[in-house]
Amino acid sequence: MKNILIELFNYKQMIKSLVLSDLRTRYKGSILGFLWTFLNPLLMLLVYTIVFSTIMRFDMDNYTIYMFIGLLPWLNFSSSVQGSASIIIRNSNLIKKIYFPHEVLPLSTVFGGMVNYIFGLIIMFAAIFISGMTLSVHALFFPVILFLQFLLTYALTLLFSSLNVYFRDLEHILGVIVMAWFYFTPIIYPSSMIPEQYQFIFDFNPMKPIIESLQDIFYYQRNPEFINLLKSFVYNLILLLFSWIIFRKLSKRFAEEV
Repeated sequence: MKNILIELFNYKQMIKSLVLSDLRTRYKGSILGFLWTFLNPLLMLLVYTIVFSTIMRFDMDNYTIYMFIGLLPWLNFSSSVQGSASIIIRNSNLIKKIYFPHEVLPLSTVFGGMVNYIFGLIIMFAAIFISGMTLSVHALFFPVILFLQFLLTYALTLLFSSLNVYFRDLEHILGVIVMAWFYFTPIIYPSSMIPEQYQFIFDFNPMKPIIESLQDIFYYQRNPEFINLLKSFVYNLILLLFSWIIFRKLSKRFAEEV
């Protein structure tokens, strides 16, 4: 594992090029271009706000801010996971022509998503201040939570990108899984609304402690629960190791399969 980390670092220029290429391709030919980085989360936020605070009359102080805090990292997570499924296949020519650690490809997808996430944070922070709320010292926990999200996202991108080479239907199945996963994550509702007898089911959701921790530091302005952070770190690290082993095993035949 140590060797692959060193190797990935040595290919940092390639990762940077892939990230920039992906960002350029994503907005190529678009009139608004990079502005969609800001518009996508704003438009989704508008829709969910209308549905849950107006039509369904979900009553909660600064509900739009509460939802935005959870929606932004979810958009980053879901787009990275779904986008990574075909990353190996899309770069088949690269895989066949030159040697490089194939882990670079899903990693570039994760970093690309993180770039969009960082720009989205500008909108979120502006919305927080406009609403009359402020950032507290607890926001200093954000880099820790972001790292936990990175571990989880990279673990799943490694897993799904390698499996999709052999099971092409996975790319389409993932869309359904991610959609259902969204509603099992406390983004549009607080965890307190989950019936106690079903809490243990929701606790299996690896995004739950990450979203809750972000809500703690930005919305409730308190320290995140340490046990949540610790569990998330341990589970995500184990998942990353498992995914990397699977990826390494399956990557031996990537050039033949793609």
